[in-house]
Amino acid sequence: MTSSNCNSGGKQASNSDAVDHTFCIAPMMDWSDRHCRFFWRLMSKHARLYTEMITTGALLYGDSDRFLRFNDEEHPIAVQLGGSKPNDLAKSALLCEQAGYDEINLNVGCPSERVQNGAFGACLMNEPELVADCIQAMVESVKIPVTIKCRIGVDDNDSYESLSAFVEKNSKAGCNIFIVHARKAWLSGLSPKQNREIPPLNYPMVFKLKQDFPKLSIILNGGLKTIAACQQSLEQLDGVMIGREAYQNPFMLTGVDQFLFDNTHSNNDFRQPLEVAKAFQNYIERELSQGVKLNHITRHILGLFNGQPNAKAWRRFLSENAHKQEADIDTYKESLRIFQS
Repeated sequence: MTSSNCNSGGKQASNSDAVDHTFCIAPMMDWSDRHCRFFWRLMSKHARLYTEMITTGALLYGDSDRFLRFNDEEHPIAVQLGGSKPNDLAKSALLCEQAGYDEINLNVGCPSERVQNGAFGACLMNEPELVADCIQAMVESVKIPVTIKCRIGVDDNDSYESLSAFVEKNSKAGCNIFIVHARKAWLSGLSPKQNREIPPLNYPMVFKLKQDFPKLSIILNGGLKTIAACQQSLEQLDGVMIGREAYQNPFMLTGVDQFLFDNTHSNNDFRQPLEVAKAFQNYIERELSQGVKLNHITRHILGLFNGQPNAKAWRRFLSENAHKQEADIDTYKESLRIFQS
């Protein structure tokens, strides 16, 4: 993989391009930034990557170039938008397309209070007509795919009939790819973390969506932690999406291309976590030269050696040293010597 400068104008996709959602890594606030995504891309060239959620307000009234910055190597890369005003979403989607993203994803699944206060995220599942207006506005403004990430329901609005009606209405508005977190969201009483763990998973509801809407692409999110679990779900669905497991156990991504895409000759065939850590070194040097702090990069890779001898000592070394003013590439190299002694 060659390195290149970050940009706001990589390759552009169109609705005529093949859109492969076989394996996706979820948008995760405060986690899936461009450094983290580059790290993941080292281990899988086929995984579809997603940005953190970006609000329409941040793009329209803030520094859009900073928010939309990404590395050329990240393709295929989707941007997730948060918002509920059709016109604002249409304008934001156009900015994202011009920046070179391959997909626009609308957040209809986040249960946090901050998102609810902005009248978007999971609470939008109670307003399918508004979501459809948003989807139609974005579809009419860009040529790249517009997709939805949602829950199976919210609070007591959790019947299959409601979910099916939501999907049908938004498919008619122009969305044909739905990423479904197979848990409902409780909008009061549970934190975002608890909403990822406490509401029970309901995979059969997602499987039924695919049966009832065979022409739509249905992607399963929630609870998937192994390649084997992904393979099993792919027998019934068009794709899978993992979240925290990619962050907490990133080395599992080295099996994605071979086992989910049948890419037995992948040039990202790492056999040991140390090989990944060394391959990431050139990127770290490049970013450090542009003024990025070492800990802003290395905080994303602390799970790389999970289960390996000396993993705890390595994490402790980086946690104690990467944030220091004088931390540089030698600090990173020194951390890797823990595995070479």
